[in-house]
Amino acid sequence: MTSPALDRIALPLRTERLIVRASTAGDSDAVWRYRRIDEVGRWLSTAPADAEAFRAHFTDPERLAVTLLVELPGAGVIGDIMLRVEAAWAQTEVRAQAEGVQAELGWAMDPAHQGRGYATEAVRAVMAACFTELGLRRVSAGCFAANEASWRMMERLGMRREEHSRGTALHRSGEWMDGMSYGLLQEEWHALPA
Repeated sequence: MTSPALDRIALPLRTERLIVRASTAGDSDAVWRYRRIDEVGRWLSTAPADAEAFRAHFTDPERLAVTLLVELPGAGVIGDIMLRVEAAWAQTEVRAQAEGVQAELGWAMDPAHQGRGYATEAVRAVMAACFTELGLRRVSAGCFAANEASWRMMERLGMRREEHSRGTALHRSGEWMDGMSYGLLQEEWHALPA
């Protein structure tokens, strides 16, 4: 099952080095392989404790409908990207015009493949599909401020920091952490250097 948004993208997306494709229930073990690593899991919204709990989480049809996988030919699945199309906030009288006009993105990468630009390359391809194939007006992403690699990547992608909130995000460690939010409008995307 894919979401209506993923059905409107010509998948798989191909970049110079990568393939970005829809996920299937059978991909659970490949994704669990890197999501179970502490340096990945500590930043994720949900970090199941074992493979069985992760499989139940990953194979939920609503989750599969918003999850894309990043494959490196010869290495298999090296990351995943969430693409959730959503409504923008709108006043009541124009709410229908705000339906399905923006997307929230999120990602996780296998540490064995970090530092080579793969995440940036894959997310850039998904952003291009958001603004061209889906015709969205805006994409956004957020992270814990302590997750410097994530917000630096957002900046490399040309996203604008919209918020740095103080002590607003409760981490599973029990610590209240700062949060960062980034966004990019379609017209800003088209103005970025190729």
